[in-house]
Amino acid sequence: MSNELVCWKCGASLEAVRLPLLRRAECPACQAELHVCRLCTLYNPHVSDRCDEPRAEHPRDTERANFCDYFKPKPNAYLRRDESKTRAAKTKLDTLFGNTAAEGEAPDTTDAARKKLGELFGPDDKNRE
Repeated sequence: MSNELVCWKCGASLEAVRLPLLRRAECPACQAELHVCRLCTLYNPHVSDRCDEPRAEHPRDTERANFCDYFKPKPNAYLRRDESKTRAAKTKLDTLFGNTAAEGEAPDTTDAARKKLGELFGPDDKNRE
């Protein structure tokens, strides 16, 4: 893994951007603001205030420019989701629940769900007396 500074939003290289990042610095590729929590080494989405610096003011929007004095740009801040893992998990769920509709088509979930419930619990008792 290299220590190249890249945009947190699109992953474009920020070689052309002067350091230290000014508050209004923007990504040359997508024009996203760069002096943001998401591009900081202290950003931690797993804590309630999303910052590992306890003395920092916590902005409402971690994707907008802020005045944080603790800001340090984080190399490789752009993290792509692994689409292959997502696709594999979705396929397993579809197989488990019997969803065989082609991609782009909406399956008829109401009838399928009623049928599965009927198989599990027997016929609907509303019509019995």
